[in-house]
Amino acid sequence: MYASHKLLVANRGEIAVRIIRTAQRLGIATVAIYTSSDALSPHVTLANEAAHLENHAGDQQELASESKLYLSSAVIVSICRQYQVTMVHPGYGFLSENEEFALSVEAAGMIWLGPQPDVIRIMGLKHEARHLAANAGLQLVPGSQGLVNTLDEALSIANTIGFPVILKATAGGGGMGLLVCQNGSDLSKCFISAQERATSLFRNGGVFIERYYPAARHIEIQVFGNGLGDVVHMGERECSVQRRHQKAVEETPSPFVAAHPGLRQDICDAAVKLCRSIKYASAGTVEFLVDDESGEFFFLEMNTRIQVEHAITEAIHPGLDLVEMMLAQGIAQRSEARGLDHATKSMTQAIYDKNLAESRIHAIEARVYCENPSEGFKPSPGILQFVEFPQENWLRVDSWVSTGTEVTRFFDPLICKLIVTGSTREQAVSRMVQVLKACKVFGPPNNLAYLASICDSTIFKEGKATTRFLDNFAFSPIAFTVLSAGIEMTIQDLPGRRIGLGIPQSGPMDSRAFSAANILAGNTAETEALEIIVLPGAGCKLKFHSFAIVAITGKPATVKINGEQVPMWARLTVFENATLDIAGLPGPGFRVYLAIRGGFPEVPRYLGSKSTSMGLGGHQGRSLRVGDQLALTSQPSGQDEVAALLLPGNLIPVYPQDWVIQVLAGPHDDEEILTAEGNTRFYSTKWCISSSSNRMGIRLESDHRIDWARKTGGEGGSHPSNILDNGYAIGTVNVNGDTPVILTNEGPDMGGYVCLCTVATGERWKLGQLSPGSTVTFCKISWQDAQAVVAGSKPDMGFIDHGAKEGRRSSGILCRNEWLPGSSRPAVTFRQAGDSTILVEYGSMHLDFVLRARVHALETEVRQRNVKGIWAFAPCIRSTMCHFNPSVISQADVLAVLLNAERSLPDSASDLQFPGRKITFPIILDDQWCRDALQRYMRTTRNSAVYLPSNVHYLAQNNGLEGGVEEALQKLVDSAWLVFGVGFYLACPFLVPIDPRCRLVGQKMNPSRTYTPSGAVGIAGPVAAIYPVVSPGGYQLLADLGKGPDFASDRPWLLQPFDQVVFEPVSEERYLGCVRPLDYKFKIEPAVFSMAAYITFIDSIQQEITEFKQRQAEGTAREEARETELLREWQEQKAAKAPPADNLELTSADVETGSTSVTSSMSASIWKIKCQSGDVIQSADDILVILEAMKTEINILAGDENVGKVVKSLASVQVGDVLAWFE
Repeated sequence: MYASHKLLVANRGEIAVRIIRTAQRLGIATVAIYTSSDALSPHVTLANEAAHLENHAGDQQELASESKLYLSSAVIVSICRQYQVTMVHPGYGFLSENEEFALSVEAAGMIWLGPQPDVIRIMGLKHEARHLAANAGLQLVPGSQGLVNTLDEALSIANTIGFPVILKATAGGGGMGLLVCQNGSDLSKCFISAQERATSLFRNGGVFIERYYPAARHIEIQVFGNGLGDVVHMGERECSVQRRHQKAVEETPSPFVAAHPGLRQDICDAAVKLCRSIKYASAGTVEFLVDDESGEFFFLEMNTRIQVEHAITEAIHPGLDLVEMMLAQGIAQRSEARGLDHATKSMTQAIYDKNLAESRIHAIEARVYCENPSEGFKPSPGILQFVEFPQENWLRVDSWVSTGTEVTRFFDPLICKLIVTGSTREQAVSRMVQVLKACKVFGPPNNLAYLASICDSTIFKEGKATTRFLDNFAFSPIAFTVLSAGIEMTIQDLPGRRIGLGIPQSGPMDSRAFSAANILAGNTAETEALEIIVLPGAGCKLKFHSFAIVAITGKPATVKINGEQVPMWARLTVFENATLDIAGLPGPGFRVYLAIRGGFPEVPRYLGSKSTSMGLGGHQGRSLRVGDQLALTSQPSGQDEVAALLLPGNLIPVYPQDWVIQVLAGPHDDEEILTAEGNTRFYSTKWCISSSSNRMGIRLESDHRIDWARKTGGEGGSHPSNILDNGYAIGTVNVNGDTPVILTNEGPDMGGYVCLCTVATGERWKLGQLSPGSTVTFCKISWQDAQAVVAGSKPDMGFIDHGAKEGRRSSGILCRNEWLPGSSRPAVTFRQAGDSTILVEYGSMHLDFVLRARVHALETEVRQRNVKGIWAFAPCIRSTMCHFNPSVISQADVLAVLLNAERSLPDSASDLQFPGRKITFPIILDDQWCRDALQRYMRTTRNSAVYLPSNVHYLAQNNGLEGGVEEALQKLVDSAWLVFGVGFYLACPFLVPIDPRCRLVGQKMNPSRTYTPSGAVGIAGPVAAIYPVVSPGGYQLLADLGKGPDFASDRPWLLQPFDQVVFEPVSEERYLGCVRPLDYKFKIEPAVFSMAAYITFIDSIQQEITEFKQRQAEGTAREEARETELLREWQEQKAAKAPPADNLELTSADVETGSTSVTSSMSASIWKIKCQSGDVIQSADDILVILEAMKTEINILAGDENVGKVVKSLASVQVGDVLAWFE
């Protein structure tokens, strides 16, 4: 019966999944439709085939129009023809009650799984449905006989039937288009707007009036007809629990009907009578309003489709599948029978009557939405960061979401339906409460707690809920809401993530203040808390919906609870509905920490931590914003239960303006990199903190230039700061060009720049309080002294006096084994890289597969020894960073382990073999996304360089390729690539062509790009990288990878060292034309990389390699000369465009007595000037200037004291500097 059919589901979400599963059970092939945002939804992956609803709107309309694509009836019918569909199921919503769509489906020769199109039209117009119901003998709610066209007519009818009344859109549904009017004044105000809203929502402005019954029940009857006049009912569903006229909880049987003998028979007979009168076909629902006092019932409307809540009807009739019945009826309608036989089991009323009479099963459904009940049920789109439903034999979950699903703003925020059954209503209610409390749906706010509160209420338990029940239902979430978020507010915990592979460790920048806040609040020191940056005029305000115990530490700030100032570094109580304000103060320090007892239970751990990081972690992988709501742990609500705790003043740290931070030399603090004078100058310089700093790195500024001991970085790059490869530790001082940057919690774990020293672990907390405009001086200490700082056995600033002398004696090199002439064993250097890492470097700074093999062999040997305290390696090209826990194993012992492991390796690596995989990636060569990134770079950063406007053309020239761009791109695919390392940022893989004749080289872009598309493939030096996310970057861009499904949520990276990658070119058209993203499967097969085979291959083409490198060297020399000149011209143009500093300075003569001013809250760049001389300040909230610091825009407001004043002049900006004068 079903084998010859193919079903298209013209819907999405849970109903599409539910329909497809029935079709699969019956052996029916299925076709899904989807928009771009739904591409990874389960209805797409479950279906046998899927068709993309393409959006041809312009850029400005693209996002806004996506929600309309499921309403594109002509497009959907065209897809049906293309895929040879025989049946269409519309689900509910969208086109399910659209007569024109039903007609077009039938006209195309396909089966419409629903009632007759003319019935859809008549029942869809509620005023006409009332006529049909009246003609069938059903009692109507008192109201108008048809549409009401004028206000006078509306008032006349309302006065006749009595207030209150309800205005209804005749084409409305889903609770939309309804307005309750308590009196004539309300009706006069609402009538025109009701017509306009109906026109906007439903393209039909018709409205009618009914008497409104405040205390009523909403009861509906599930019916099914065969289109021949035979109709059965499956009993009633009570849907009285509604918010804003939308159902929240439904159940069957109805407790109200059960308490009124004879009502079920009467109301079901009425529904069947109506459907028989129109020879109704397929599934439908007849809805009634029932007077709570008299039990009198009135026809409301009929829904000519399957209902959201149909599952509870299926639950009380074991074996019933309404979707299967709709499929069978649709097929039967095309047969000689013209519909289901009335004698079939599914059309036998006696079976349903028996189930209802015995009443052995009670079912309840709760609709779970991503919405915020405490904010007027505002939809809450976002990423579901953790989803877990209970598993019970009495629970059915109809859902479309899982961990990682994005709930977009384009569609209804329903994420699942929970259906429970019980042998009694009391058992079903108890089970529903249990399930609602056990469900874990973590991400944006949802209504689970609200639903649990409803089902646990006395009124619901007693079955006394009417349609007004939720109007005054008291619900307060155990949570807080962000009213203002300061400059930045993120969730952090300790120790953060220890994954390696470029996954940022994250965690608090100032771990001391963070831990103190947690301990004061009554948490463990590691519990998740908030890290906040507040400035004068950019404070943080939170509303607590429940009682909480908190503590605030860090930079001095003004803290108020409900307007009353309270101390920092103390345990505080915040009562229900109170507001907590944290206002920034001028002065040193930078970050504030807010700990709340119990942490944030609904922020899930990701890769071992709750910390917010670069697009991952809580909350939503981003800073908190206004309107965000975080769930808290319930606390006893009484101040007497909270022991007071205030940290003594002598234990509260004082944050200076000028900092001294203790560091360990290395890994590159030696005269190979810096001259002796340059080393001394570096450590004696008072470095200024740049406003361009953030959690990735703290940029340092000074008039002094770095005094390099070399002219270039060799194969690492043309600048002396370049290095071929280098692992990075948190707190390392990385030198990018001539700019030192302290790499912090979100920084990379490897890269191509030298690192001069590394902040001692016990001093890293200071980095969190370095504010733009403050200064820092570095002071070298030994590893042993660094351990003493961690243990607190020495005062923080105890090394200032002898720091310079000690610094000159310290070295970053722990041990060096030189290469011996005639030996195949390479030189190896062990470098200190902070107090918890050692960098191991092999050979000279050249790309050498033999050296990379030796790095891998060393790591393997150490791992096999299972040394306690050594927890990770970060391999690069010719080096690896060994991470260890200094509280478990000393630096000296780690060095001994590494030396011993190195000695155990054979002299030659030629016999080594490395198992891995061969993976084929689709690649789009010289793609539009990379070209767009370069155009953006030319518009915003630098418009003239040797590598512009085409990176690919530059690489062809730089490598002496006579075949130009085509040859450069061909070399990308002519060789397999070996994965040398995985790291830098977010498991970014670094690859090198196995064939040296394909190893193109290129310089890094200077300055780097601020934008690189996800999936881009770029080259710098001889190494390629695949950018895993949208990010800054400096590699020369050649191509973009296609995407595939071979990733896991707990391991969101694919490649690992010694994998071999093969690129398969595909066109942009082919890539963009993929039916589904998951249709493309990466080809993955086992492979072994043999050093012996590699060396043999190299020997066989040595002459060709030599010739290629010669042409490459000539091309590189030419391009470097060109770039030197182009860079000089660009720098001169840039300098010429900069306004003279004295033009921005104000003298005392410029300012008259009595003038007032607004000052900068921090050192920053002026991003936008929003006022000009002569402007009159109209409001305290007028924005004068927008500053930019730490990649954040900061609004500077006029303030109350300047309202009515005139802007006289503007100024340049450092912290505390005047921004504007008023008179």
